[in-house]
Amino acid sequence: MNATRPLVPKISLDVTERLAQLLERLEHSAVPVGADQYRSVVMHLVNEFADVAPGAALGRLLDHYPAAAEVYENLQYQHAGLCRSALDAAMAAELRAKEAIARAMGGTAGRGPLAPSAPDADHGQG
Repeated sequence: MNATRPLVPKISLDVTERLAQLLERLEHSAVPVGADQYRSVVMHLVNEFADVAPGAALGRLLDHYPAAAEVYENLQYQHAGLCRSALDAAMAAELRAKEAIARAMGGTAGRGPLAPSAPDADHGQG
């Protein structure tokens, strides 16, 4: 009989943090980074995230390393959507996108501070 042992989430985030640091360095590298190297770091980080218990320590790590936070959020998307994106920023981006689409389609729904204003009849323009 094959006995399976329950999976125990990692408590230590040492390896996860080292990979997050490395990914951040690759993201901000002044010299080009090879796709294979980048992919390797991301895949190792993905494997670490699979073994890490969610919690305050993981949240602090993700707050400190935005590139790792983006990977984590993409992994969690099917369950939690954009779980680490600020709601206000996400809503503002959605509204700007709707306005841009409306302007591109020739509609007036997007008239806002960035939309071109109508000609001023009092000044003889138009």
